Amino acid sequence: MKRVAKMVAAAMAVSAMGVATGAYAQEYPGSKPVTAVVPFAAGGPTDKVSRELTMIMSKHLGATIVIENLGGAGGTIGAKKVVQAKNDGHTVLIHHIGMSTAPALYRNLGFDPLKDFEMVGEIADVPMVLVGNKSLPPNTFKELLPYIKANASKLSLANAGIGSASHLCGLLFQSAIQTELTTVPYKGTAPALTDILGGQVNLMCDQTTNIAGQLKAGALKPYAAMQSRRVEAFKDIPTAAEQGLPGVEVKIWHAMYAPKGTPKPVIDKLSAALQKSVADPAFRAKMAELGAEAVPAQRATPDSLRTFLGAEINKWTPVIKKAGVYAD
Repeated sequence: MKRVAKMVAAAMAVSAMGVATGAYAQEYPGSKPVTAVVPFAAGGPTDKVSRELTMIMSKHLGATIVIENLGGAGGTIGAKKVVQAKNDGHTVLIHHIGMSTAPALYRNLGFDPLKDFEMVGEIADVPMVLVGNKSLPPNTFKELLPYIKANASKLSLANAGIGSASHLCGLLFQSAIQTELTTVPYKGTAPALTDILGGQVNLMCDQTTNIAGQLKAGALKPYAAMQSRRVEAFKDIPTAAEQGLPGVEVKIWHAMYAPKGTPKPVIDKLSAALQKSVADPAFRAKMAELGAEAVPAQRATPDSLRTFLGAEINKWTPVIKKAGVYAD
């Protein structure tokens, strides 16, 4: 009898927990704001995408979404905070491609991107463009490739630091052309751009959100869009594939995550609001201004993000391991 009583009590406890979770999910988000942790500095490309998204998504979710910038260690500090956050739907993470490269870049990462988060959905893709300073002799990508081969030891390739988008793009580019350049890491995009504009370094591969102004002003030589099709905002820049280097595609994608164990009804509400947000004309227009592209609504789902993140981890791990570069 005692055993039966215990079993009944346990079943009732589980049932009560389910009812409580369901009731909470119905009330979510309530009056409490949602904190979106952006694991990079304010004013950076991921921050720009996040701020545009949260302004729109607040309306569709029915709650204020507040940005918390928590930079450091390639975005891993902010990601760890969300791993440890209460899983009630009031803390989310907005991260970029770094979620797929961190497992290879950090030997002691401390979390598993696929296992330690609930997926909400993808947000936007930011294209990468290979650019050079104005004094470089080649004017096209076709002219640049043989020039690199002949002058590899003299040429420098800037990036915004180990694990940055520009660093990853540079790794893939060097791997594709089977030529190593002198890599010059900086502490951020701003100083790297200053030096490439000033002629202290030769080449850089970076996000359109960072270099859109310089491209529009003609301050840099654009050599190739590093994706399968031309960038909507810069259609005059041919892709690498068009110019003889197929298979080089680097897009800096952004996505939203929640702490592991966040109730499915809450994730469903977050994802539904995200889907409405990426389809919102105001958000799509803002992304276009930055040279970025909001994803289709069908990619702003947990299943789509889970599949995509797994594929990206499989793509980047061998590239990073081959380079033998670690961030820790």
